Amino acid sequence: MCGRFVRDLAVAEIASEFEVEEPGFDIPPSYNVAPGQEIVTIINDGKKRLMSCKWGFIPSWSKDASAGYKMINARAETVSEKPSFRNAFRSGRILVIASGFYEWKREGKTKIPFHIYQKSERPFGMAGLYSMWKSPEGKQVCTCTIITTNANSLLEPIHSRMPVIIRKQDEYTWLDRTEHDSRKLLHILGPFPSEEISYHSVSSAVNSPSNDSPDCIRAL
Repeated sequence: MCGRFVRDLAVAEIASEFEVEEPGFDIPPSYNVAPGQEIVTIINDGKKRLMSCKWGFIPSWSKDASAGYKMINARAETVSEKPSFRNAFRSGRILVIASGFYEWKREGKTKIPFHIYQKSERPFGMAGLYSMWKSPEGKQVCTCTIITTNANSLLEPIHSRMPVIIRKQDEYTWLDRTEHDSRKLLHILGPFPSEEISYHSVSSAVNSPSNDSPDCIRAL
């Protein structure tokens, strides 16, 4: 699964990196992004743009906001068919912007956290889906999930799953709302190549979302 990630760039830097206009919102960089927080995403709804979204997918038909905490991830193997996600898979695909993510390796009764990132140290887009949910108070809320797949051979000893990192050449297809070929889209949702990934162990301070500083990604 993907339950925590890093976004160490300002919104203006993300806009420059992904060649989109700066938005009318600002979300500060974070070294310990957790479910329930506002995150930076990219959508193409006729125009490629940045969008602020709450991490934790709530289907539009749901009456309960707590559903979001149960759906922070969607499995690539079932995302096109699962009732909660299939409509979003068809027309609500987004990129969730990150510069790294965390996974925990179990050793006996202990879980050791690792920071995982591209060798290039460039930011990337994780495959995501969004839903516009209407709260009981009538407020429209953007909610989203991150799609996961089987871990690549490098990360498999740490955890069996990893978030789907969308390669640059696949970003246009993933965001294209007119693309409805499930086989083509599902083909994109494979593990990111091991040779392009690096990782190192980090402090257990990342276990608490209240700890949010560069110390979180510092190698032990």
